[in-house]
This record gives sequence, structure tokens and C-alpha cells, in this order.
Amino acid sequence: MADIMSTRTAIKGYAKVLKYVAALLIGLTLSNLSGEIHAQSKGSANDSAKPVSAEVMESVYQQVKTPYKYGLVMVPASNDKKLDCPSIFRKAGKWYMVYIVFDGRGYETWLAVSKDLLHWESKGKLMAFSDSTDWDANQKAGYVALETIKWGGKYKWQPYQGKYWMSYFGGNSTGYEKGLLSISMAWTKKDPTVVHPWQRIGHPVLMSTDKDVRWWENHTQYKSTVIWDKARRTGHPFVMYYNANGDSLSKTRGAERIGMAVSDDMTHWQRYRRNPVLDHHQGITGDPVIQKIGHLYVMFYFGAFWKNKGGAFNRFACSYDLIHWTDWTGADLIQPSEAYDNMFAHKSFVLKYKGVVYHFYCAVNKAGQRGIAVATSKK
Repeated sequence: MADIMSTRTAIKGYAKVLKYVAALLIGLTLSNLSGEIHAQSKGSANDSAKPVSAEVMESVYQQVKTPYKYGLVMVPASNDKKLDCPSIFRKAGKWYMVYIVFDGRGYETWLAVSKDLLHWESKGKLMAFSDSTDWDANQKAGYVALETIKWGGKYKWQPYQGKYWMSYFGGNSTGYEKGLLSISMAWTKKDPTVVHPWQRIGHPVLMSTDKDVRWWENHTQYKSTVIWDKARRTGHPFVMYYNANGDSLSKTRGAERIGMAVSDDMTHWQRYRRNPVLDHHQGITGDPVIQKIGHLYVMFYFGAFWKNKGGAFNRFACSYDLIHWTDWTGADLIQPSEAYDNMFAHKSFVLKYKGVVYHFYCAVNKAGQRGIAVATSKK
């Protein structure tokens, strides 16, 4: 009997030890998993080219989603004008929006101001039509270049060599994105919050007729965004993402894709890699805008007319190194749902300020009216 009691006591003791060991192992496993996800979200030198994990992609989605549509914040003065492609920066306690206006002839670049990101006042033109034979006489669609990209940061428009810069696409044909459109650069030494004519370098920096043009951009080029990568992950300080139309077999039937170019001085650009960094093989993948959350880069872009998805909508992709991008496969960030955006809800500019995410986008209704709307993360 004593032996039986002794055995039972020993078994109970072993059971307690096993429970402790099991709890310890589970705790270590969970801790390691948490650390792995945290490390992926922060990035490291060793994982820069790795795909971004599903857990991290979901985390980004939760941080950037904006389920509450506030409505239109910029509307055209008349139905013959269409507003598009906001770029937003902050200076001296105010917000400024660089945006483009189409009036039937082509695109011009304008400036607006706001105190609260919700109520905007148009100030005037930065780049206007030219009554000349210039290569960009009838199209000047400009976008802020070299803005700081830290998520929830200062959203400062940084000067380089004493100049503020815009990338833009230009052309001399009239109409909505007609003719040969090419990418160039504009600059000013003056205050970018004051309306005045910007200087242009006088020629394209990327064209679909260049000798080294890639197969995916051999038809025409559209929007670009330029960031200042002081870590020189590509070997160059200035990185451009742009969308263009083309095809390896027939350039007239191609899709739009997003690719890269790099520069050391903002005026001389070279294509980076042969293939696009984001490609859905049909329809449009376009209008990239970059933000940086921790050590993770987030590219906001829009899709349209995909093989298994109609309409136009806003999405995102992520990267640790600015070169290899993991595409989000979940729900759209913005899609048509309201009377003012029931045709297209696309072309993002996303920022975070005082704990609220603001997702600006181009809203088009079924009557063809086009303005700039915003959705937020909080009501």
C-alpha cells in the first residue's frame, strides 16, 4: 500500500513538471511567433527581398483602412471641368493640395489650401497650357516630388539643391490623355505654397519612344511619384514609380503597369529593371503613391478593368526594399458606393494625421462628373 501511495505521489509530481514544461514551451512558441511578426513589420537587412507575410499585410490593412466616406471636398466650377490626382503636403500649419484639372483641351496643374483637410479653397494654377509648339503645350499633369513619406509624419515638401520639384506628364495633343504622353520634371526656387508659374526642364526624361524603352511602356506614360531614398537602396537617391501602357506584342492593346526609374540629380533618369514591379496583366494598375510605416514601404495604387474585377478601385502593395512588392489580396481600400463615386473611386493619396487616416481619391459618378473626395478611419 505504501508503494502504491509513493507511486501515485511520484506520478502527480511528474504531471506537475510536465504541465510546467508544456506551458513554458507554448509561451516560448507564442513569443517567438510574436517576435517574428514584429520583426517582419519592422524589416531587417536580411529580409529586404522577402515577400511580406500575410500577417503583416493584414496589419497594414487594419492601419490604413478608411471605412467612413466623408464626401466630396473639391468639386469643379462647371461640368466641363474634371478634377483629378491629389498630392497633399503640409507647411506652416496648413495643408496644400496639388491637383490637376481637365477642361477638354488637356490637363493643367493647380494648387488648393486647407486648415483641416476637409474644407479646401482653390488658389490658382502652377502649370498652365502653353500657346506655343512646346512638346508639353497641351498637357501638364503635375505631382509633388520628394515629399517626406513617414506614416503620420510631417508631410514636408523637401527641396533639393534649393529647388522644389514636381514630376509631370506632358504632351502636345489635345483631349483626354491623347497622343504621346511623356514624363518630365518641373521646379521652382520660390515658396511652393504661393501660386506662380513653375519652371520646366524643357524636355521629357522618359518617353515611350526611347531606345531603351521596356516592353510594358512602349505606348504611352502617365502618372509618376518620386521619393528621396537617402539609404540608396537602389544605388541612387531618387526613385520614381510610374505607370505606363504597352505590350510585348502589340503596343496598341497593352495594359497599364507600374515600373521604376532612378536618378542621381532629378533631371537625368534611367529605367530600373526590365519588368514592372506591379502587374495585373489586364486593365490598369496605376497612380502609385508611397508611404513608409515603420521599415515597411506601402504603395497605394488603383486598379481598373481587371480580368475578374470591373470598375475602378484603390488598393495597396508592400515592400521592404522598394524593389520587390507583395500585393494585397484582400478587400479594396476604396470602391464605388455613393452617388458621387458610383462609376469610379480611384487614384489615392493617403495620409495619417493626429490618429486619423485620410484617404483622398478621385470620385466619378455615372454622369461623368469628376471631383476629389475623402474617406476617413474615424467618423
